[in-house]
Amino acid sequence: MIDRQHRWVSVGLRSALLIRFCVLILLFLWSHPVVAQTAPEKIVNLYAWADYFDPSVLDDFTKETGIKIAYDTYSANEALDAHLAIKNGGDDVVVISGPLLQKEIAAGLLQKLDKPKLTSIKSLWPEIVGYLSAYDPGNLYAVNYMWFTLGLTFHAEAMQTRQEKTVPASWDMLFRPELLKKFADCGVEIQDTPDDLFALALHYLKLDSRSKSLADLKKAADLLYGLRRNVKKFRAAGDLSDLAGGDACLSVGWSSDASQARKQAHDSASHVTIDYISPKGGTLLLLDNLAIPKDAPHPDAALALIDYLMRPEIAARNTKTTHFANGILASKAFIPRDILTDASIYPDPSTMKSFFIAGSYTQQEQALIAREWLRVKTGK
Repeated sequence: MIDRQHRWVSVGLRSALLIRFCVLILLFLWSHPVVAQTAPEKIVNLYAWADYFDPSVLDDFTKETGIKIAYDTYSANEALDAHLAIKNGGDDVVVISGPLLQKEIAAGLLQKLDKPKLTSIKSLWPEIVGYLSAYDPGNLYAVNYMWFTLGLTFHAEAMQTRQEKTVPASWDMLFRPELLKKFADCGVEIQDTPDDLFALALHYLKLDSRSKSLADLKKAADLLYGLRRNVKKFRAAGDLSDLAGGDACLSVGWSSDASQARKQAHDSASHVTIDYISPKGGTLLLLDNLAIPKDAPHPDAALALIDYLMRPEIAARNTKTTHFANGILASKAFIPRDILTDASIYPDPSTMKSFFIAGSYTQQEQALIAREWLRVKTGK
């Protein structure tokens, strides 16, 4: 009888201890909730000009890879330069111009591309690769995304009535005062991008378009100063309102201006016919390229995005949206004919052979250009 009582006491004690233990476990779990562990979000940070990609292209990249694109924009090369100088700035892929690319490579702010991971690299346009190598010897740090030229956008009617038939469509039209004066009454505008204009002036003077000689730069400045009396306005890049609205008839600027101005003219029903030429004697080529900052937080995702953007059919979609030529030769098979035959976007082979490029300047050279460009603009 006593043994049976001892057994019941022992069982009751064990049960009480078990209940107490379960209560303690429940109290612990209630005060320390278990947080479900989730895989970190896959992301790639893209820093580029605004509206420089077909939005559906970026969406499709995410659908295919699961990598979300955080697309941030800048409006001037100076902003990109400052951004890259920030340690751990957070960018994974940047769209960068040729001269700035050269500067950032020298400063050690970009990393070499892991080319074996870029399966689409075989599709790059050899001639464009060659021009890019002037900024990136060996093409180690960047691949071209889009390219364009500097030329003359104009009203076709004004050109027909003012241009002498014996005068070819050359840069003489800009730099010979007696020829430029013929357009002064209907409005001449110059894009306010001094590095481009100095490269153009150097080339016209038969000097190296990338010359860093202060004496050469001064000669270019003096040539540009001669434009002032016939120029109505030094316009911001992308400001095509005067040209599209009929308040200017001749503009020096990027080839992308032509298609944009035509669209604005059509939308505003201004009834002006806008055209573009790459004048004889050489055309300034501008290159926008894809590169990876030295401290990119997601380098594998960056390579995946660059490889995706180099696919011929993807590059074609971006060209169709932006009306810029891209650096993928094979993409031409996927581009609409009206874009391929637009000489302002895809110049003919002879024009491409005449391309020259602008230089990358030191602080001293840049200061001289800024000072002289102010003199050109103000006439003082």
